[in-house]
Amino acid sequence: MGDHSVNPTSNKSEHNSFIKHLLDDIEALQYMLDHNMMEDDIRRIGSEQEFCLMNQNFRPSDKAELILKKINDPHFTTELAKYNLEINLDPFELTGDCFTQVENQLSTLLSKAGEVAKLEDVKLLLTGILPTITKHELAFNYMTPNPRYWALNNMMRSLRGSDFELKIRGVDELSIKHDSVLFEACNTSFQIHLQIPSHDFVASHNWAQAISGPVLGICTNSPLLLGRELWCETRIALFQQSIDLRSSSHSLKDQRPRVTFGTEWLTGSVVDIFKNDIANYKVILGKAIQKNSIDELQKGNIPKLEALTTNNSTIYRWNRPCYGVGGGKPHLRIENRYIPSGPTQIDELANFAFWIGLMMGRPSNCDDLPAVMDFREVKANFIKSARTGKESVLRWFGKRIAVKDLVLQELLPIAEEGLKKCKIDQADISRLLNIIEKRTKGQTGSQWTVDNYRRLKDELKPDDSLLILTKTMYENQNENKPVHNWEDIVVKSNVNKHAKFVHHIMSRQLFTVNENDPAELAVKVMEWKGIHHIPVENEKREIAGILTWTHMKRFNAQNQSKEDYTVKDIMEKNILFASPTMEIKAAIVLMKKHEVGCLPVISDDHLIGIITIPDLIPFEHD
Repeated sequence: MGDHSVNPTSNKSEHNSFIKHLLDDIEALQYMLDHNMMEDDIRRIGSEQEFCLMNQNFRPSDKAELILKKINDPHFTTELAKYNLEINLDPFELTGDCFTQVENQLSTLLSKAGEVAKLEDVKLLLTGILPTITKHELAFNYMTPNPRYWALNNMMRSLRGSDFELKIRGVDELSIKHDSVLFEACNTSFQIHLQIPSHDFVASHNWAQAISGPVLGICTNSPLLLGRELWCETRIALFQQSIDLRSSSHSLKDQRPRVTFGTEWLTGSVVDIFKNDIANYKVILGKAIQKNSIDELQKGNIPKLEALTTNNSTIYRWNRPCYGVGGGKPHLRIENRYIPSGPTQIDELANFAFWIGLMMGRPSNCDDLPAVMDFREVKANFIKSARTGKESVLRWFGKRIAVKDLVLQELLPIAEEGLKKCKIDQADISRLLNIIEKRTKGQTGSQWTVDNYRRLKDELKPDDSLLILTKTMYENQNENKPVHNWEDIVVKSNVNKHAKFVHHIMSRQLFTVNENDPAELAVKVMEWKGIHHIPVENEKREIAGILTWTHMKRFNAQNQSKEDYTVKDIMEKNILFASPTMEIKAAIVLMKKHEVGCLPVISDDHLIGIITIPDLIPFEHD
C-alpha cells in the first residue's frame, strides 16, 4: 500500500508545498532522462508477495501486527487489513538462476512467517481472495491501525461524498454498499517488477499492456467473493470499485477511475504518464519532504523523487510505471499488478517467468504497437480475461483467438526465446514454462475453485463449502503442487462445527411476504417451498412480523373462510432478532428461553437471513 509516512493533503499550505515538490520532481526526472543518467545497462527483477492469515478454522485472523512484530524482518510489512501481510523480495539481476534465487528466498521467508504464525495458531494462504472472508471482516476494527491507511480511507470517503458501492455481475451478482475502502483488503496479489532501459520504456510499457489480457487469462485465481461466484479474476472489478471516487449524476460526464488499465497507448516518454496523472487525478495524499529534487541534482546527488513516487502510489495502473534508486543509481521499472497471489509458490514463479520471458522476447513488429494494434482491443482483452479467464476469446492483431490457443501457439515460444535471450538457466526455463503449458491444457486456479465450489454447494451449506474449499487450498499449497495437478475435492465430513457466528450458518435465500398480502399467499409459499417460517415485511421493506407453520395451522383451524384475511391479521408482531455477529451459542440460548423456532437476522435495519432449529442442531452439544 506504499509509503506509510503520509497524510491527507487537506492543509492548504502543506498541500501546496507537496504540489511544488511534485512539479519539481517532474522537472528533475526529465533532466535525468535528457542527460542519460538512468541505469540502463542492467536488467533486474523484483516481486512483492501478499498473503492471507487464517485462524485454525480457516477464517481470517486479525493477528498481522503481532506476527509482523515477532517475525522482525524488514522484508515484511503490513497491508490494509489485519489479516494480510506482504513480503518485499530482494531484486535479482535477470540472468542465470535468478528465478531459483527468487523461489528460494520466497520459500525461506514464507517458512519464517509460517513458523511464527503457527505459534499464534495462525495459518498462511496464498490466494487472490480468501474464500472465507465475510462482511464481518470488513468492519473498521479489521483495518490495520496505520496512519497511511486511515488517511487514505478518510480522504477517499470525503472526496466520494457517499458510501462505496460494489456491483459485480458474474454467474452470481454482488450488490452492496460499504463505508470504507476495506473491500480492497480482500485482494492479495503477487506483484512483479522488471527494470526497463529508459530509451525503451514506451515500447516496453505498450507491450506490457498488449500481453496483459492473455497473461491474466491463464493466471486467474479469484472467482469467489462473499460466497458469490463472480469473475474468474474478481480482483480486477473489486479493486476498481472498492476505491472508486466517481459519483453518478443525471449528467453524462467522463470520469477517470483511479484504478485503471489506461485509455490509450503511451507516447513520448515515461514523464508523460506522470504528467497526465497529475493533470487527470486529484492529489489525495502527501508527506513532508525535506530535500528538493532540483537542489539535489545541482549538488550532484540522485534525488528520490519522493513527491512523485508518493503520488504515483495513489494511482493504481495495472501496469504501473515506477521510478526508484538503487545503489545510488536511478532506474525505471514496470510493475505488473494484476496477477493474483497463489494458488502455490511454484504457480507464481511460473507466472513470473512467463511474463518476464514475454517482456524480454517482444517481437520486432511490436516495437511500435500504436501502428499495428488498436488499444481498445487490448483493453477489451484485459476485461474479457478478468471475466472469463482461460475460456476467453480475444482479438490479437485483428484476428479472433482463444486464450488457450494464443498462449500455446504464440506466447509460450516468445517467452522461451525471451528467457534464453537473458541467459536464464535452461532447467528453469523448461520447468517453469512447462507449468504454464500444462495449466493452459488443464485447469487454472479459478476453474478448480468454481468446479469444486459448485459441487460442494450441492451437498453442503455455502459456509461449509467455503471452509472445505479453503482447507483444501491450504493442503495443496503446502505440498507446493501446481494447480493443474489439483484433484477434485471428496467430501468426507460436514465442517460446520467450526462455525462461530450466526452469519456462518444462516439461510440467505429468503422467501418473504408483505403484511398486506392475502394470508392464502403465505400459506401457498410455505407449502410450495417446504418452509415453516416466513418473515413479513411492510411497505418500507422493513421486517414487521413473522409467520410460522404453527400460526398457519391455528389460523386454518379457526377460520373456514380465509379470503378476507391478510398476513398482517395473523402474523406474530413481537419477534426476536439476531445480529449476524451473534454467537451461535447465544442464539441457541435465546431461542430455548423464549421457545421460538426461528430468528430473523438483521443488519443495518435490513433482513439478511434467518436461522431455524435445524440450523442449530449440530451445535447444541458443543
